[in-house]
Order: sequence, then structure tokens, then C-alpha cells
Amino acid sequence: MRYLIISDIHGNLPAFDTVLAHVDLDCIDQVWCLGDVVGYGPCPNECIDRLRELPDYLCVAGNHDWAAIERIDMVEFNPSAQTACRWTNGRLTSENKAYLENLPTQIIQGHCTLVHGSPREPIWEYIIYPSTAQLNFQFFSTQLCFVGHTHAPAIFREETSTHKFEISIPVPNEPIRIDDERLIINPGSVGQPRDGDPDAAYMILDQEEKILNYQRVSYDIELTQRLMMEKGLPESLISRLAFGW
Repeated sequence: MRYLIISDIHGNLPAFDTVLAHVDLDCIDQVWCLGDVVGYGPCPNECIDRLRELPDYLCVAGNHDWAAIERIDMVEFNPSAQTACRWTNGRLTSENKAYLENLPTQIIQGHCTLVHGSPREPIWEYIIYPSTAQLNFQFFSTQLCFVGHTHAPAIFREETSTHKFEISIPVPNEPIRIDDERLIINPGSVGQPRDGDPDAAYMILDQEEKILNYQRVSYDIELTQRLMMEKGLPESLISRLAFGW
């Protein structure tokens, strides 16, 4: 089985479409989306529709997905994020609001756990610091846990009697061998990368080969920016796309 793993699309349809075109979907058995399909970007309905058109996929809820349907308070969001969430809420169709409302916060698929933030707190917690990652290994029982939310790719390896805790940043086109170790894996963001690289990020997990492939692909950032300007979305959200931050 081969899985396409994506996260944090954030209403960025040009980025999402570019990723889907870059991947040979005929060779993908299932798509796993780690939440935040909407928020920030100019095409919330279109991104949900595109995701739902995929022949076989799983998706968990993210904090922006819930904020856009007023399921959680936006008080923790910065002013630009609040403005974008209100704008998204006003444009989502009733069908897509219901879709976001019904997304689960966690999915267990074979030896993998899927969440947006962390296994300990699936909607809100960021796994950025080593201490947070180490604590979270006790909150899932599968070998692998895939998370999003930070918009930055990373792999955290559990500390064992024979291996120390490790953090690594995946490199595009350099396959990662998965042995018996337990990992927390972040594929980065499709629609709003924050690791200094503006290219859309995704991963492919080959279960039989036990290989994880991390990829980046450039998309038409200026098109997304023009769409955001036309919709009157905050300038700070528009300009950051070009810098990957």
C-alpha cells in the first residue's frame, strides 16, 4: 500500500492542485489529510471539494477547520488569522460546513495514527520542541504518528534502550528507511509552508517497502496571492507565501 500524506492545505487551491498533479495518483492507494483544509487561503470550498473528489482518502480536523465553523473560539488566533477565519466562515457552503463539523480528531489506520496537532491534544498542540515530542509518544500506541499544524517538516524518533531521542529534518528526494522504531512524522504544509521554503510539501509512505519519501514542488504563488488580494484577505498572509514563512 502507498499513501499520499498531506497537511495544512489552508484554502490554497493552486498549491493543492499542483501537488495532486505532481503525484502519480494511479500509484496511490489512499490519501491521508492531516487537517486544516481551510483557513488563510482564498479557495476554501474548492479545496474541500477537491479533497472529497479523491477516490479514497481519510481526513482529520484541524484548528482552522473548526474555527471556520465556529466550533472553537478564535481568541488564540492572531488578528490576520481571525480575519481570514471570519471570511472563510462567510463563504463556506452549508454542505462544506457540515463536512468540517463531522471530521474526526484522530484516525488509526493500521500501524499509523493520524492527527492534526498531536496525539495528546489533536486540535491545538504544536509538536515543535523535543520535550513536547518525547511526551507525546505515550499518547499513541501505533508505530507511526503523522501530525501537521506546525507547517514545518520534521521527524521525531522515540528514545529507547538502544537509541537516543532524535530529531531530523527530511530532505526532498532522499528516501527515509522506516525500521521498527516509533516515529512522529510531520510532512510539512501544502498551502502555507513555514520552514523558509515556499514550495508545497508532501510525503508518500510505501508500506511494503518501508520507505517514506518527502517531496517539495513549486506552484503558482502569484496566482494564489492575486486571488487573496481579490478577496480582500490580509496583506500579511499574502506576502508570507513568497517567503515560506
